[in-house]
Amino acid sequence: MPVNIKRAYDDISKKDGVRILVDRLWPRGISKEDLQIDHWMKEVAPSDELRKWFDHETEKFEGFKKKYKKELDDNNELMEELKDIVIKHKKNVTLVYGAKDEEHNQAVVLKEILDRQQV
Repeated sequence: MPVNIKRAYDDISKKDGVRILVDRLWPRGISKEDLQIDHWMKEVAPSDELRKWFDHETEKFEGFKKKYKKELDDNNELMEELKDIVIKHKKNVTLVYGAKDEEHNQAVVLKEILDRQQV
């Protein structure tokens, strides 16, 4: 089952399949109806402390990845829940995020983990 990532502000497509919001905060300026999310896994998002530390500064991304993976390891049940959703739906899954930077955000890290585990 392919896992994709997509900004919350991008157009919705049938190819998205199951849409999972992986942000702790709801994306600004978008209604629930417009975002069309199937699951909101705010707990799988980085902690407020880590999110504020990172502040989307690209030079901190490697440090962010390391710290975020540690948070996920410490709360393994969250990743297990995400994996269960991906496996259960047996179709495309899209991790939705609100960040402007498409290459340096938590959805990139989550996709990398899921792809590596061949979920």
